[in-house]
Amino acid sequence: MSSKETNGLMGWIDARIPLTRTMEKHVTKYYAPKNFNVWYVFGVLAMLVFANQIITGIWLTMKYVPSAEEAFRSVEYIMRDVEWGWLIRYMHSTGASAFFIVVYLHMFRGIMYGSYQKPRELIWIFGMTIYLCLMAEAFMGYVLPWGQMSYWGAQVIISLFGAIPVIGDALVEWIRGDYLISTITLNRFFALHVIALPFVLAGLVFLHIVALHEVGSNNPDGVDIKKNLSEQGVPVDGIPFHPYYTIGKDLVAIVIFLMVFCGIIFFAPEANGYFLEYANFEPANPLKTPENIHPTWYFGAFYAMLRAINFSLFFIDAKLLGVITMGAAIAILFVLPWLDRSPVRSWRYKGRISKVMIVLFAIAFVILTWLGIQPASELYTLIAQLCTVIYFAFFIGMPFYTKYEKTKPVPERVTS
Repeated sequence: MSSKETNGLMGWIDARIPLTRTMEKHVTKYYAPKNFNVWYVFGVLAMLVFANQIITGIWLTMKYVPSAEEAFRSVEYIMRDVEWGWLIRYMHSTGASAFFIVVYLHMFRGIMYGSYQKPRELIWIFGMTIYLCLMAEAFMGYVLPWGQMSYWGAQVIISLFGAIPVIGDALVEWIRGDYLISTITLNRFFALHVIALPFVLAGLVFLHIVALHEVGSNNPDGVDIKKNLSEQGVPVDGIPFHPYYTIGKDLVAIVIFLMVFCGIIFFAPEANGYFLEYANFEPANPLKTPENIHPTWYFGAFYAMLRAINFSLFFIDAKLLGVITMGAAIAILFVLPWLDRSPVRSWRYKGRISKVMIVLFAIAFVILTWLGIQPASELYTLIAQLCTVIYFAFFIGMPFYTKYEKTKPVPERVTS
C-alpha cells in the first residue's frame, strides 16, 4: 500500500474517530520528564501483566467448570490433559503474584516521590481504587481452584464479615449465597472474577491514565515540567514518551521482567509454596482443616494486622477490632494526599523524619506480609503488633512531621 493510500485511509479513520490525535496526546507527543528512573517502569509492567491475566484467563475459562464437584478436577484436567494447559495455568497463577509485586512497587514509588500531591490527587484515588478491585479480583480467583487452602481461606475471610454488628450474619450469608460455601458461592465468584471485575479494572486503568496525562507525570525531583516551556510550547525538561521511553526504557524493562517471569514459570511456579500453596494441590474437604490456614502472600500484611489484634478495646471485641484495623489499613491509603503537608513532593528534598518513616513503613509492610503466612505464635504476634503501630504511625503522624520538618530547596528544573 502506498504512502498516499495509507494517509488516505488514516484520514478516513481520523475523520470518524480521533485515532491519530489520541495517539499523539497520550503517546507520541506526550512529554514525560526526562529524569525518569527505574522506579517508573512498574506502571507499564502492571499493564503487561494485566494483559497476560486477561488472555490466559480467557483460555482457562474454556476448560474450567465452576462447581464444587468438578472445579478441582477441571483444574487437574487443564494441568494434565489439555495441550499446553499447564503453561497457561502457571502463567495465570504466577501472573497474579507478579501483578501484586509490580503494583506494590508502583505504589511505593508514588509514596517516595509524592505522586499523590496536588494536582495528582485524583490519579492516586483511581490507583487505590484499582488496588482495591484487584484485591477482590485476586481473592475470588484464589477460591476458584477449589483446593484445601482455597476453600478454607474463603471460609476465614468471608466469616470476618460476621464480626460486623447487627448485619454481620446476614452479610456473610448474602456473600456466600448459601448457608455454607458451596457451588452457589463458587458460581458467583466465577462470574465476578471473569466478567464484572475485569471490566471495572479496565475502566479504572483507562481513567487512571487519562487523569495522569491531563496533569502530567511526576518525576523523582517532584518538579512540574510544565512551568518551563520552550518557544514551541513544549516542556524543556520533557521528552516524547515514544520512542524515548517506550523503546529506550520500557522495552528493556519488559524483556528483563519476562526473563524472570518465564524463569519462575518453568523452574519454580509454586515459589516454594508462596505463589501456589501445597495444600491447594489437595481437593477442598470441609471435614479436614489445613494445619496453617492463611491467605496468599499478597494479602499477608493485612491478615497479619488482623491476627495481631488479640485484645478488646472498650466495647469492641478482638475480632471486630481486628476487622476494623484491617479495613482502616486499606482505607487510610485513600486519604494520603490530604495527610502530607510537606511543601515538597519528593523524598529527595524532604526532611530526615520523612525519610526514616518511609523506610520504616516499607520494612514494616514487608515483615507483616511475611508474618501473615506464618503460623501464629506469641513472638510473631508481638512483632506484628509493633509493625502495625509503625504502619499506622507513618500515616497518622504525617500531618505533623511533614509540616514542621526542615526540607531541602527544590531545584527549578529536573536533575539528571
